[in-house]
Amino acid sequence: MDLWPWLTAALLLLLLLVQLSRTARFYAKVGLYCVLCVSCSAAASIVCLLRNGGRTVDNMSIISRFVRSFKYLYGLRFEVSGQKKLEVDGPCVIISNHQSILDMMGLMEILPKRCVQIAKRELMFTGPVGLIMYLGGVYFINRQQARTAMSVMADLGDLMVKENLKVWIYPEGTRNDNGDLLPFKKGAFYLAIQAQVPIIPVVYSSFSSFYNVKTKLFTSGVEKQVLNRVKFLRAPLVQAVQRSRGPTVPSAGTIRVQVLDAVPTSGLTDADVTQLVDTCYQSMRATFLQISEIPQENSAIKEPGVLAAQ
Repeated sequence: MDLWPWLTAALLLLLLLVQLSRTARFYAKVGLYCVLCVSCSAAASIVCLLRNGGRTVDNMSIISRFVRSFKYLYGLRFEVSGQKKLEVDGPCVIISNHQSILDMMGLMEILPKRCVQIAKRELMFTGPVGLIMYLGGVYFINRQQARTAMSVMADLGDLMVKENLKVWIYPEGTRNDNGDLLPFKKGAFYLAIQAQVPIIPVVYSSFSSFYNVKTKLFTSGVEKQVLNRVKFLRAPLVQAVQRSRGPTVPSAGTIRVQVLDAVPTSGLTDADVTQLVDTCYQSMRATFLQISEIPQENSAIKEPGVLAAQ
């Protein structure tokens, strides 16, 4: 029995479903993203092994080249302000907000030299993705065992000074798309104080204009451009109105990135952690609401909070 007609019919049905169903489009794009991550991780692993022979932070430059190509497929654009602030000579702790699986693209877009990340241990066992993370020098912590996690962080504090590393951490501890920042955990701040290195906050605008898990939204700048061409005759009037209103919310597919001024930790002790967390939280939250054009009264979290160390 010839299966090609049936396979062709199934493929056409799938394509039709994707066109008609917003949920189907969402999962199709997420599925494609996962396939890209796995395939590019496998390819990048081979390149890293051939070029550098094993685990080293230098592999991050190779990985970033692969990941930065994703934005073209998804029609995403990054507007970055203050990127030069990441180009410091010495070690530092970089903290940023964590919204979705797409954060990796934003991270790799501005990743400075000699920068490693902190990730949960479970990601080490995700096949090619876990392998490329290992080869890139990512440090894995077991969040279920606090003592082990604290030991890894302590060792990392000594290592980042010795080997002049920058460490990128998501202080919220988990992905969050509620339109605000979650309370920060203290691990990144203890690390910075232990190593006596500055903290550089990085804030990404909300993805809600093009990506939302709850509503199954996953559109892009490319799709918006097509729709805009359909409305070509109305474009001059719309643009005139937008200019009269001044700066607007980032268009679908546009992610604003703001690198804030470094927060020094020289001379601080563990007794200063709570104040340090609050200082960083307040500045990052205000920036997030501003570049996302979210009124503060509409945000999900009214008061900042502090959680236990990672």
